[in-house]
Amino acid sequence: MATKKGNPALITFALGFAGRAQLKKVKKAAKDCKKTSATTLRGILEYAKDSEWGKNHNYAEILEAKTDEELFSLWQKNVPPTDYEDIRPMVERHKHGEENVLFPGKPKMYATTSGTTKEPKWIPITNEYYDNIYNKMTKLWLYTFLMHRKKSFYGPAVSIVGKSIEGYAPDGTVYGSVSGVTRRDIPDFVKPIHSAPAEVFDITDYTARYYTIMRIAIEQDVHIVITANPSTIIEMQNNMNEFYDDYVRDIENGTLNEKLDISPEVRKALAPVFSPNPKRAQELRDIKAKHSTVLPKHYWPNLQVLTTWKCGNTHVYMEKFTESFPDKTLYQEFSYFASECRTGLVLNGESDTVLFPHFHYFEFIGEEDLENPNPKFLQLHELEVGKRYSIFVTTYAGLYRYNMNDLIEVTGHYGTIPTIQFIQKINGIISMTGEKLHERQFIEAVDMAQKDTKIKLRFFVGFADVQNSVYHMYYEFENENISEEEVKILNEAIDAKLKKVNCEYETKRNSLRISMPVPHVMIRNSFETYKENCISSGNGRDGQFKLNLLMQDEKRRAMFDQLVK
Repeated sequence: MATKKGNPALITFALGFAGRAQLKKVKKAAKDCKKTSATTLRGILEYAKDSEWGKNHNYAEILEAKTDEELFSLWQKNVPPTDYEDIRPMVERHKHGEENVLFPGKPKMYATTSGTTKEPKWIPITNEYYDNIYNKMTKLWLYTFLMHRKKSFYGPAVSIVGKSIEGYAPDGTVYGSVSGVTRRDIPDFVKPIHSAPAEVFDITDYTARYYTIMRIAIEQDVHIVITANPSTIIEMQNNMNEFYDDYVRDIENGTLNEKLDISPEVRKALAPVFSPNPKRAQELRDIKAKHSTVLPKHYWPNLQVLTTWKCGNTHVYMEKFTESFPDKTLYQEFSYFASECRTGLVLNGESDTVLFPHFHYFEFIGEEDLENPNPKFLQLHELEVGKRYSIFVTTYAGLYRYNMNDLIEVTGHYGTIPTIQFIQKINGIISMTGEKLHERQFIEAVDMAQKDTKIKLRFFVGFADVQNSVYHMYYEFENENISEEEVKILNEAIDAKLKKVNCEYETKRNSLRISMPVPHVMIRNSFETYKENCISSGNGRDGQFKLNLLMQDEKRRAMFDQLVK
C-alpha cells in the first residue's frame, strides 16, 4: 500500500512541541475564565479603538473601566448586539479599499459564506486574527490527534476543503474558504501528509473532483480523514461504490480517467502524482472479491482519526457510516467552528468544544430569554451545565457582539471554561400556528418512529407549508420498493411521535389547526443530488454545505419536489 513522503517521527515530535505550548496557554486561561475574558476584551478594545467603529462606540472610554464588572457593563452599554447585515456596509467599504473602518488597516482576506439574504457574507480575516490566533489553533488542533492516536501522522491525510483562493474583492483582497486556507497554511513540516495536491480543489465538476480525490486516496495507506460535513463521507463512499473498478484500472496503469471533466491545466498539475501501481491494484481487486460491500475499513485498515461535525443534525448522516471504519479509529467532533469564528477546540477526543477565552470574547443569552426584547447577556463564567444558550462573539477580525444565531448546550467544564456542543441554528425552529417545533424534536420523532416501525430511512427532510398549515415530509427509504401502506405507517408514526415530543404540536393537531403531514417518497441518493444541484448552481460550497432538516423555505422545497418519485 502506497505511503506519502515525510518523516512521521519528525512530524510527531514537532507537532508535539508546538501543540503542548498552545495547550499550556489553554490551561492557563482555564484557571480563571472570567479574568481571561476581561483581558481578551481589553485587548480587542485596544486593538480597534482608533478604527471608525471603535471611535463611534467609545472603545477608549470603555478601556477606562477599573474593574471587570465595570468593563462588561460599559461594553454592553456602548456596543449593541450585531448580525452581519449591521456591519455589511462597513465590510463593503473595506472591500473597496478603505482602511481603519472596522479595525486597523485592511483585511488579510475574506471568508465567504451564505447569509440570511441572497447576498453572501464576506467575513473579514485580519492579520492579527489569522497570524496570532488561527495559526496557533491549527497547531493545537493537529496535536489533538496525537493526544489520542500516537500514530496519526504515520500515513497520509485526506482533507476535503474549499479553494483557498476563490476570487478577489474590488480592491484586490482575496476571498476564499477558511478550510482551504487552513489546509494550505498548516506548518511546512506537516504538509507532506496531504494525500493529494491542492489542485484537486480546482476541479469544477462535482463528480470528477470526488473521483480524483478518492482515486488518489484509495491507493494510499490513509491515516486521517478530515472534512467538516459528514455528508461528504457518504458521497466519498458512493463515489467509491460507483467507480471502484475504474479506480483499480487507473491505479494499475498510473492514469486519471480520461472521461472525467478535468481541465488540461489541472491534469498537468496532477500528473506527477500518478505512476503505475499494479501491486496496489491487485490488493484492491482482492478486497472486492472478499467483501460484498467494500468499506473504508477494508482499504484503509490503519485509519487513526476521522474528524467531522458530530453535533446538531449531523448525526443523521454519521449514523450511516459509523460501522464503515476500523474499530480503532478515533471519531472526533470537528469542533464548534464557523467562517465567522473558530471558537475553540475539542480536547477530549469526543464531541465537547472547549471555548478559548484567551483568543475571543464570548457573551450568551439563555434559551428561555431568546424572545425577550431586552434579554440579559451572560458572561462565560456564568453559564450552567445542562442549559442552552445563544452565543455572541467578539473577535480580532471586526465582529463585535456578533450573533452566531446558534443554540449551544453546556456539557461540562475544562478548568473553569465551559465546554459546549452545537444543538441547532436558532432559525431551526418552525412555528406555523404557535407550535414552535424544533428541528431536534423533528429528528427525535423520526428516529423513534423508525425504531418502532422497523422501517428505515436513508434521508429525510421536512417543510412547513404555512398557507395550508401542514408539514410536507420528504422520505428516502432504505427499501427502494417500499409500499404505500408502509409509507403511511411510518408517516403516521412520525406524526404521533411529534405529538409526544411537542405538546403544542399535539394541541394544534388535535384542534385541526395543523393537518396530518403529507408524505413524499424520494429517489435514491436524494440528498447527494440536492447538494450537487446547489453547489453546481453556486448556492453553497461543498466544504461548508449545511442543510437544516426542518425548514420553511418554498425555494428549497421546490428543489426537493423535483426529487420525488
